[in-house]
Amino acid sequence: MTTIIGISGSLRAASFNGALLRAAAQLMPPDSQLEIATIKGIPLYDGDLETAEGIPQPVEALKDRIANADGLLLATPEYNNGIPGVFKNAIDWLSRPPADIPRVFRDRPVAVIGASPGGFGTILAQDAWLPVLRTLGTRPWFGGRLMVSRAGSVFDAGGNLVDEKIRGQLQQFLNGFVEFARS
Repeated sequence: MTTIIGISGSLRAASFNGALLRAAAQLMPPDSQLEIATIKGIPLYDGDLETAEGIPQPVEALKDRIANADGLLLATPEYNNGIPGVFKNAIDWLSRPPADIPRVFRDRPVAVIGASPGGFGTILAQDAWLPVLRTLGTRPWFGGRLMVSRAGSVFDAGGNLVDEKIRGQLQQFLNGFVEFARS
């Protein structure tokens, strides 16, 4: 069984990126699963806090989940043409201490998707993740891109994916990424 950890970069309960991950969990290829993790409960990074108290428990738990998975799927919103601060903050905590980077990130297959209410999807946020992923030594998958624009028309009020074209694109994306993670 191939296990992918999916993380949404939004804390909002009705997040389009959370909905995108829930749809992805239902569309995973055979012999694979998507486990959705959260960044809720991760405090703002503070070196003084790290020195005084160590790595917060939610960070340690998420690090262990990623380290034990076959791949990582980031569902990124785009705020002001870039990476959401809360999402970058979580990744910064996950890279602490630096000695843990190889266990959590090194050569880990990673893919980035995103949904946005705007017309351009999340292309700028997805591009902004590339230097971060390179710095952490991940193995990004470049076999496809999924940028869901006008997400308000793609999901219903309950957060269900109702656009069949996007559903097909998501399934194709997941098939490719899982194959990459298995290689």
